[in-house]
Amino acid sequence: MTKQPTGRLLRAAQGRDLVLTRTYRAPIADVWASLTESDRTARWFGPWKGEAGPGRTVQVQMVHEDEQPWMEMTIDACEPPHRLAVSAIDEYGSWILDVRLTETDGVTELRFTHHLRTDDEIAQAPQVGPGWEYYLDLFGTARDGAEPPNFDDYYPPMADYYREQLGA
Repeated sequence: MTKQPTGRLLRAAQGRDLVLTRTYRAPIADVWASLTESDRTARWFGPWKGEAGPGRTVQVQMVHEDEQPWMEMTIDACEPPHRLAVSAIDEYGSWILDVRLTETDGVTELRFTHHLRTDDEIAQAPQVGPGWEYYLDLFGTARDGAEPPNFDDYYPPMADYYREQLGA
């Protein structure tokens, strides 16, 4: 099945922002719970443990990655039910992520931003973009109880789309 990429690489004050949006026919509080409650994040990204709160660090297990590693993520902002910002640093670079939710007439829009600050991080957009497309689609299928997508439909098929955006 060919998936259509939806992300955009936008110029930012520092580097580029990878921005993806999804909409859900659900109240904002329910989408927020899917984004923040460990038993629900386990369905699409991985469970987390620790004491959550702005400025605190939690451990998140990435269950869809090889060897299902745990990583530390710092909660930079938590404004229920509208905004969650987290960051992490690993051998692949920094992960500065910001999710914003808005609801209109029972439909909630999720706007996901991965801030790519360095040239090395920007150069990874052809791999990172398809990865976030996959995770956000997993988020949707987990919410709907639908069959999860196959990563092979995202990478490498979507890589050229993001490569083209790097040149724009």
